[in-house]
Amino acid sequence: MYKIPIIFDCDPGHDDAIALIMALSSDKLDIKAITTTAGNQTQEKILRNTVNILGFLNKNDSGIMIGKGLDKPLIKDLIIADNVHGESGLDGPVLPENKTHNFIINSSLNVMKNILENSKEKITIVATGPLTNVAVFLTVYPELKNKIEKISLMGGACFGGNITSNSEFNIFVDPEAAKIVFDSGVPIVMSGLDVTLKAQVYEKEIIEFKNYGRVGTFVSELLEFFHKTTTPHFLAKEDEEEGAHLHDPCAVAYLLDESIFTGKQLYVTVDKNDGYSNGQTVVDYGSNIDKNKNAYVLFDLKREALIEMIKDACIKLN
Repeated sequence: MYKIPIIFDCDPGHDDAIALIMALSSDKLDIKAITTTAGNQTQEKILRNTVNILGFLNKNDSGIMIGKGLDKPLIKDLIIADNVHGESGLDGPVLPENKTHNFIINSSLNVMKNILENSKEKITIVATGPLTNVAVFLTVYPELKNKIEKISLMGGACFGGNITSNSEFNIFVDPEAAKIVFDSGVPIVMSGLDVTLKAQVYEKEIIEFKNYGRVGTFVSELLEFFHKTTTPHFLAKEDEEEGAHLHDPCAVAYLLDESIFTGKQLYVTVDKNDGYSNGQTVVDYGSNIDKNKNAYVLFDLKREALIEMIKDACIKLN
């Protein structure tokens, strides 16, 4: 069975961890490398979390390459989300230190270069954090961008933001990098807030994950913490619950089954100017700008199908 070869660029992070679980369990994806980007926490903590997740999931001998990214964005100082993800970046569950791994950790730039340069088939990049690593790669090795099938990313929004009134966190952290990526000409699938705010998991479902073994319990504990720190409960309709938002899993879920999503091919650019709109993804929703429509922007999904994907991932990895 054909597997989609991917490089997974991430900053785990609670929802990144769940996205990794989905990707690592899938018989549709072949993870060639995981590269870490500073975002939800510092680079040091993100790298540690990544290695520890792989150990917890018994993937020390998986052959996956690990790439350490830059410590900060291209221009701005690093902004982290410790108010959301805690001091470790994965507060909530107890994740054992991975002391037995034999991963050789290289730079993200070298890892991306080696994989794309030597691959006989195109590689898909999944990016669930700030786009610093991807932008650096595209800038240093533009001749290799035609070996990228697409970039499935979590970031941005057509309408609104979550760190400012206009900007989503991943794009806001490094808008210069995001602009390079969106302007690169590489096909992009954008899982922005428009769809991820609909990708909710409710309290009852969070508890039910504990029925799916040690991995399900880990996911449940991640979501219990994440639900408390991130959920904008004021969005809930009267007598209804606002669930925790599964942002990053959408970027993986699209590759597993794009039929559960609906979207629109649109032109997207990034505002990197100082001011209220810094880090905003400017989405030409009305097709008023005479520019190439460079991104497939997701707007809706079958929520229950996403939850089932995560349940299946937990079961497979136990």
